[in-house]
Amino acid sequence: MITFIGRLVGEKGADLLPQAIEDSFYYIGRKMNFLVLGSGLPDIQGRLTGIQGLARGDYNTYIGYDEALSHLMYAGADFILMPSRVEPCGLNQLYALRYGTVPVVRNTGGLHDTVIDYGDKNGYGIRFNQATVGDMTHGIWRSVELYQQPQKLYELRQRMMKLDFSWQSSVRAYLDLYEGMRKEAGV
Repeated sequence: MITFIGRLVGEKGADLLPQAIEDSFYYIGRKMNFLVLGSGLPDIQGRLTGIQGLARGDYNTYIGYDEALSHLMYAGADFILMPSRVEPCGLNQLYALRYGTVPVVRNTGGLHDTVIDYGDKNGYGIRFNQATVGDMTHGIWRSVELYQQPQKLYELRQRMMKLDFSWQSSVRAYLDLYEGMRKEAGV
């Protein structure tokens, strides 16, 4: 299960979703399910709703905002897709990490800062570089490939759920940096 939870706007890459989902079904096959939750631009909403008939039960969308449903989706999904063009911080990937849902993110902003590709040392997510249908579809293909390796997926989930992005952790790191700089300066 691959989910998208968020605003259906270009900044979040939602305009690429309909084609990426259709291309994934065509090129990768019916090896995954998609679930989309969000609201935004009417054109994007219409395109996402329009592909339901083609999906044969492998895809669904809920147009609107529903906090409780979003948390059920985080908990029940295997992967969360975040193809953002711009993402100063991002909370969805942090929620997903706590639930053990692998983030599949565009390598930008806060997504770059918080998600390390599982192909890199100590990695736990999937990153792609360009906000294009092709790059997103490749990220989806990597998700399907990872899902077919249950032991590796289990290990990544264990690593993800131990990560600490809390304010306490950030404050500790800042204070350690500050103290180190003071000592270095002889203050």
